[in-house]
Amino acid sequence: MARATIPLRPVQVEAYGGMAVTPHHLSTAAATTILFQGGNAVDAAIAANAVQGVVAPETCGIGGDLFALVLGPNDPAPITLNSSGRAGSGAAELADDLRTAGVTEIPQDHPAAVTVPGCVDGWLALNERFGRLDLATVLTPAIRLARGGFAANQELAAAFAARREQFSAAAPEMYPDGQPPLASARIQRPTLARTLERIAAEGRDALYSGEVGRAISEALDGSLSPDDLGRSQAEWVDPLSAEVLGMTGWTIPPNSQGYISLLSLAVLEAIGVPEPEDPSLWHAVIESYRLAAADRDDVLADPESIEISAVDLLGDTRVASLADRYDPNRATDPTSPPPAAGGTAYMTVLDGEGLGISLIQSNFHGIGSGFAVPAGGFILHDRGRGFDLRPGHPNELSPGRRPLHTLSPTVWRDASGSTSLLGTRGGFMQPQLIVQMAVSAFGFGLEPSISQASPRWMVPLPGPTQSSVEVEPGTPEDVIGALEERGHAVHRHEIPQAGWGPVSLIRSRPDGLARGAADPRVDTASAAGL
Repeated sequence: MARATIPLRPVQVEAYGGMAVTPHHLSTAAATTILFQGGNAVDAAIAANAVQGVVAPETCGIGGDLFALVLGPNDPAPITLNSSGRAGSGAAELADDLRTAGVTEIPQDHPAAVTVPGCVDGWLALNERFGRLDLATVLTPAIRLARGGFAANQELAAAFAARREQFSAAAPEMYPDGQPPLASARIQRPTLARTLERIAAEGRDALYSGEVGRAISEALDGSLSPDDLGRSQAEWVDPLSAEVLGMTGWTIPPNSQGYISLLSLAVLEAIGVPEPEDPSLWHAVIESYRLAAADRDDVLADPESIEISAVDLLGDTRVASLADRYDPNRATDPTSPPPAAGGTAYMTVLDGEGLGISLIQSNFHGIGSGFAVPAGGFILHDRGRGFDLRPGHPNELSPGRRPLHTLSPTVWRDASGSTSLLGTRGGFMQPQLIVQMAVSAFGFGLEPSISQASPRWMVPLPGPTQSSVEVEPGTPEDVIGALEERGHAVHRHEIPQAGWGPVSLIRSRPDGLARGAADPRVDTASAAGL
């Protein structure tokens, strides 16, 4: 985490005129193109997100949700957007049917898995409030790639091969000649191109009503009604914040799990941060995270139904209580949430005027649900699987309610006023990846490239019996020994783990120089500066 290096060599980028770090080189190229055309960071991030949904639909797309934090150089706090979708008016009936069938978790191929997609509402809200360019210009790179074609990457090829039975008929454009795409195969998505053109020209009606809106509702047997789709999912909210590691950190409040990152770091500071060369550092950080995340599934819910206030999630009393449970010599036994995969894309842009955006957009489990919308050329997410089916639970599947969300983007500012932007994909793992990067980059001041190349750990959160920690190659032997001595079961990976990222990080200096590095674990990830 703070020493040793895995066999990866990320390239660090430096620039004064703006910077973008995204999970795909085409998304990064779209962002820099928009910056060159006079757009700001928000314009560039929307362009990158739209391209990402075209060329990497196994991570995100217009059938998914979106969160964003936007921070200008003179803003006291980031402007924060929650554009995650709500359950439809048919949710109560769906929940009853599932419970009657004896189901305890929402299946991926069930209509209950799909909430109203929030992505496009998020684009429109961001463009209206911050955009310097019109949406047609911002979406042009994505439209051109969808129509003209792009080369499939290995992750896309594997994802659509694995789900061929579900999508070969419902999403034929992803299967050239009727076959799963191979890496480097050319994929064209003309139907999606037309949908994006209509969104640019007509706004939200192009997706949420008319032919495409009816197709969404019909695909889900009416569980999302026209009235459900007619309600905008975009909402401006107050961010959560904490003073940690000499920085002010902000994240999305519930229904996002973002608070876990800040709470983990606050607990770490309360127990004392070991020196970077001390093998006990890993134990301290891992335990701080495990304590902070232990009750996530019990407390996290829609902000209108959560039983603990967002501020109290990070309150001094809660931090002190968790810190008191820390044992420097043994792994604790907190009850933990089950692991969940993540089909997500995090991207960040900082422009030459100091405006930064931390944006995340997702399908949830890889490609998303089992439902496609052929009329629109996209696939629907499965964020509804974040709901709980237990009657009376604050996160119970209910009409109009937002589910527990894993998406956890962050924004940071130091005493000099410089901005840092940090986030990742990874489902439930997002906070633990952010914590590791924050300790490295903010706590110990390592360059973005060094932080990206440092070995990572992952806690799969198996339950209350024993802490199981997976580590990447390059983890020091004395660290592994120290973890095992404290009761952690350590599993060594022989290669860096692509699923533990890609993390995107941009850090600025007081003189305006931005430094960033893409995550070398994912071969499509890239960073570029102007």
